[in-house]
Order: sequence, then structure tokens, then C-alpha cells
Amino acid sequence: MRRLLLINPRAGDESPDAAELAAEAERRGIEAHVLAEGEDAASLAREADADVLGAAGGDGSLASVAAVAAERDLPIVCVPFGTRNHFARDLGLDREDPVGALGGFEGSERRVDIGRVGERRFLNNVSLGLYARLVHRREHHRRRRQLLAGARALWLSARERPNVWAELDGRPMSARVLLIANNAYELDLFSVGERDRLDEGRLHVYATRGWLPRSWEHQARAGFTLDAPGPLEAAVDGEPTVLEPPLELAIEPRALRVLLPPG
Repeated sequence: MRRLLLINPRAGDESPDAAELAAEAERRGIEAHVLAEGEDAASLAREADADVLGAAGGDGSLASVAAVAAERDLPIVCVPFGTRNHFARDLGLDREDPVGALGGFEGSERRVDIGRVGERRFLNNVSLGLYARLVHRREHHRRRRQLLAGARALWLSARERPNVWAELDGRPMSARVLLIANNAYELDLFSVGERDRLDEGRLHVYATRGWLPRSWEHQARAGFTLDAPGPLEAAVDGEPTVLEPPLELAIEPRALRVLLPPG
């Protein structure tokens, strides 16, 4: 059985580094490939002659390989190797122990839901409005190699006070933040919290209008239709993108096969 681990060296900046993680994987009989500049993890996963796919990176890296795993009906091992690693957290993995997560290659299978916006699959959520603008700004300034890019992006987004206007299943919505989530989140004032389940089989839509999200409008079901007058700046699993409406939002129940470490 061929087991392949794709490692994004630009996702993590702590110990172990990408080379150390690759060496440990190889020691366990797992083929490891550290992505070179310009290589695309999804393309490599799609072309690989592998029986098990593994991805080491942040949520964006994991999502790209997970989409291929779902497409090919292959099991995936998720190795937290990024900044936040929300999906790994909700799976119950120790986000501070990427080496321990390699045990998933010898572990048991769990089926979880995966979300879809248009033709793109996602693990966590799709965000529109303020947070999406922040992600786009941060990426723009990162590419320009400006210091304190995250803080500057937040300051600029706060000044502009962007709202998203869209129609959800034909119902007009104007919100400062619109979040479409794969399963239900616990939301607090400043952050997206944890998910108790990853196999509920429903998308959850959260919307808030104020500068500080003191309350959220919430609805949930298996799918939605999202429309808007033009392209929408979005963040999909924390990665900046532009979505072209109208869009079908759907849940694919238990479509992702995840291997987890024993115990």
C-alpha cells in the first residue's frame, strides 16, 4: 500500500521543520514530498499513484488535498503544520504535535462531512464581508513583504467598514460578516470557536451586521443558493479567493475518509 505525505514548508515555522517532518515520515515507511515553490498540492495528489494521501500544512493546504481525497474516495491523514489548524483541532488532534499525527497512517477511519461552494470543496467555512476583506488585505501586503501585514489589514478593513450584500435562497441579506460553515460552530465575540460534530450533514449560515458581532442570525440546512450583483471577495478555509455568483452551497455528508491515530 503506497502512502504519500505532501508537506507545505511555508505553512509552519516551528519545530519540527519540513525536512525533519519528512525524515520522520520516511523513517515510518511513508513517502514524503516537500512542496517546492510553485508546486500545487492538489495536482500532485490527483496524479499520485497512492492508496492513502496525507497533507501537512494549515487549513488551506489540508482542504486542497482533502478535496482530491473525496474526489478519489481515498483516505486522508491530516497533519497540523500551519498557524491555526482548525480542522485538526475539531478532529481531536493535538495541534502542537504534527509528528504524533503521522500515527494516522496506522490508524482507524472516521467519515466526516465536507462542504462545497460551487465546484470548490471546503473543510471549515466560507467567509464573506469583513473577515474576507481582512484575509485579502493580509495576503496583498504579505506579497509586498510589508511588516505587520495582519495589523495593517485589520486597520484598513475597519476604516472601510465593508458590508456584503447577497441573496440567500432569494432572501436579501446585508451583513458585515457572512459565514457559511461545514457543521455548527460555537461563535464568540472575536473568533470562530470549535465544532462538536463533523458529521451532522448540514451547512450553517451565520450573519451579523454590527461592528462587533454581539449576536448572530443563524439558519441551517443541507444546501443554499447564494446570489449577488457581482463577484464576491471570499475566504475559503482561510484562503483568499473571488467567487462568481450565483453559487450552490451544499454539504456532502460523510464524504471524506479521515484516518486518525490510534487511541
